[in-house]
Amino acid sequence: MSAEAHAHFANPRNDFWRLLHAARFTSRLYEPSEQFELLKEGIGVTNAAARTTPGSGDLRKGDFDRGHLERIAHELKPRWIGFVGKEAYRGTFDERPELGVQERTLGETQLFVLPSTSPANAAVPWSERLRWFRELAGRASGLPKRQSIRALVVDDAGRTLLFRYGNEYGWWWVPPGGGQDPGESDEQTLRRELREECGLVDFEIGPLLWEEEGFSLEEPGHGGWAHRVYLVRVPAFEIAPQLDLSAEGSHEERWFTFDELAGLPTRPEDLAERLRNASGS
Repeated sequence: MSAEAHAHFANPRNDFWRLLHAARFTSRLYEPSEQFELLKEGIGVTNAAARTTPGSGDLRKGDFDRGHLERIAHELKPRWIGFVGKEAYRGTFDERPELGVQERTLGETQLFVLPSTSPANAAVPWSERLRWFRELAGRASGLPKRQSIRALVVDDAGRTLLFRYGNEYGWWWVPPGGGQDPGESDEQTLRRELREECGLVDFEIGPLLWEEEGFSLEEPGHGGWAHRVYLVRVPAFEIAPQLDLSAEGSHEERWFTFDELAGLPTRPEDLAERLRNASGS
């Protein structure tokens, strides 16, 4: 289909163009016929192997043109080259990669392997593909990470308070909290955020439960995030936010029991297990 359309990823079932937009590589959703418009976004698309085949499994070693990519790296000096699918990288360098950043570089150009976006790779769910596209988008941006302080708020019934964020490409639940202002301590940030988002004033801050960081362009002006999450135990209460949570990006706020978290899209993905461990600590 791509050969007939003279456009990359032209199969309407291929997720490539949707993933570019969802990861915020592009400012809008592009059609395959608009492929050259990507240059305005600072992105170029090319082939690792130019021969038309039904699938990557039909390609031979001689079909891959490593010199073509080396010339791009030498002449255009992109910060990153992303290989859409492990086979594109394996065929080019004759080595099997893992997803993500590669040790190999082409001069100053770093290499990153993304999941294949082909419908033939349907075993890899959308959320997993998007995670890797978001990581490359964040890394390639060169923007700093945003430090945030969050709380796993647990009431006396063992429930936890979560906020729902997302867009047309998916949604997820996260513990309350937010960005740390310059000069603030973790306690100052957490008390300010829980007061503004929940109306929670009188509480004790428990131990630091976990730290994590990653890359994405979800926070404007930032190429990634770094969270520190503390345990906060409180009596049951109804939240009384001091600001408009919808303007802050939250679509819904709810208390969840441990059982209700099963199968729920959360960040981190293993939040249910972390709640279990925290409740027993």
